[in-house]
Amino acid sequence: MKRQSSWNIWTVAATLIFVGYLLFLIYPIITILGSALFVDGQLSLGNFASFFSRQYYFDTLMNSFAVSGMATVLALLLGAVLGYVFAMFQFRGKKLLQILIIVASMSPPFVGAYSWILLLGRQGAITKFLQIYLGFGEINIYGFAGIVLVFTLQLFPLVFLYVSGALKNVDSSILEAAESMGSRGAKRFFSVLLPLLMPTIVAAALLVFMRAFADFGTPMLIGEGYRTFPVTIYEEFISEVGNTNSAFASALAIIAIVISLVIFLIQQVVANRFSYSMNSLHPIEPAPVRSWKKVVMYILVYGAIFIAVLPQGYLVYTSFRNTKRMVTVAGYSFENYANAIRRDGVSIINTIRIPLLGLAIVLVVGTLLAYLAIRKKNAFTGLLDTLSMLPYIIPGTVLGIAFITAFNSGVGGTGFLTLTGTVAIMAISFALRRLPYTVRSSEAALRQIPVTIEEAAESLGSSRLNTFLKITLPMMASGIVSGAILTWITMISELSTSVLLYTVKTRTMTVAIYTEVVRGNYGIAAALGTILIGFTVLSLLLFMKISKSDSLTL
Repeated sequence: MKRQSSWNIWTVAATLIFVGYLLFLIYPIITILGSALFVDGQLSLGNFASFFSRQYYFDTLMNSFAVSGMATVLALLLGAVLGYVFAMFQFRGKKLLQILIIVASMSPPFVGAYSWILLLGRQGAITKFLQIYLGFGEINIYGFAGIVLVFTLQLFPLVFLYVSGALKNVDSSILEAAESMGSRGAKRFFSVLLPLLMPTIVAAALLVFMRAFADFGTPMLIGEGYRTFPVTIYEEFISEVGNTNSAFASALAIIAIVISLVIFLIQQVVANRFSYSMNSLHPIEPAPVRSWKKVVMYILVYGAIFIAVLPQGYLVYTSFRNTKRMVTVAGYSFENYANAIRRDGVSIINTIRIPLLGLAIVLVVGTLLAYLAIRKKNAFTGLLDTLSMLPYIIPGTVLGIAFITAFNSGVGGTGFLTLTGTVAIMAISFALRRLPYTVRSSEAALRQIPVTIEEAAESLGSSRLNTFLKITLPMMASGIVSGAILTWITMISELSTSVLLYTVKTRTMTVAIYTEVVRGNYGIAAALGTILIGFTVLSLLLFMKISKSDSLTL
């Protein structure tokens, strides 16, 4: 009897994906680990000892914990309250406000930081108004307070989406039972709802903390003397590039990876230990609000969301003002856009073509990974699923350093595969970091498809590949496309990795905006920022149309 080969289309796909992760994830991490541990060919912990023995570097780590922790607390308070209000009460404009919250959550963080500089910077619009008309003294948006403000307004929508999604799964009969036993208002919230929401809140808190800790653009623009860990890693690596040794920067990168992994593992433990499923046969029906409570609710909801989207709105307004470097002059025109296209037209094109290349990789790999994780579940495919999440939690600056070290033939590089400075390395880095969006969305769609449909097709003579392409894939299409759009949105707003990997020919809009802000060309930066926000909003509207939803699923 002829022995059947164990190799088929799925084992080949799994093997190729694993090789890809070995080459573009494991190998770069091992490369920077080797750079950090080996000094002149000798194993040494000197680089790590230098970090912990020098107060300056240790303080930057503590600064990151401080701003991330404070932003997490504030984002939790604001996001949980808004999520509760949206789920429990009726009020006008709810659908529009939900869209604005999503826009606020998906806009690039550093664009928000730049916008707040325009509003509350030393020459900001609000700053001038308060100083001229209300007699305020010097207003300082920079440093700790500014970073926390931007992080809070950028990340509270994540908490909102988590909490509002969890409340949709709470059965109204639970609340009715509590009310019949005399538990109402705040007492019902703290004794009934809060325990039900606690796993969701903890998961959201860890995600917010991880996002804030890894962010590079915001503290770089608005931090001034307040240095955070990702900024320090970037600056140390940039200063080391001109020398013959980047070992210390690699050591900082390894420390960042360890911290990110610890946070991720805590999140996983919390999710596995405290999570539970809720089946909502009778979803909560939002109730009308009357008297003074209605006024307070409208002030809270509209006020918070207005402040959250104010930076983007003012950025759009500024883009049409006539500007001479940092100073706005009388009149409005399209001059900033003309200058932006003339100076940075290539970056606008790159913001479309490079993410599109990355998206093509994501669509193929993400769809295959989702199928392998759900339909071909085993230890090997489970490993692939875990590997797909690692780049998401690793700070972008660290991944950029790893890529430069691994794929650079020059000083400090390995010379194994020269990709530094190419479109390929940009596209691969984008795809690697944002792959989880498509994987998770595709997995969710696949879980809704009965496996019996595929079994029936194969019993009728359809091959595995034919069944997948003609039956399973079309049924997964909505989930794949929804995840792909979210992947696209995060790709076009990527800064922390691209700021290290770009060249003149591969510069994207995020890098161009950052560069123009540093040079003081605020009008051009505002025009580029507005174009980027326009791309984001259009992508979100497309996502909502395809997914037939007014909110994101987290």
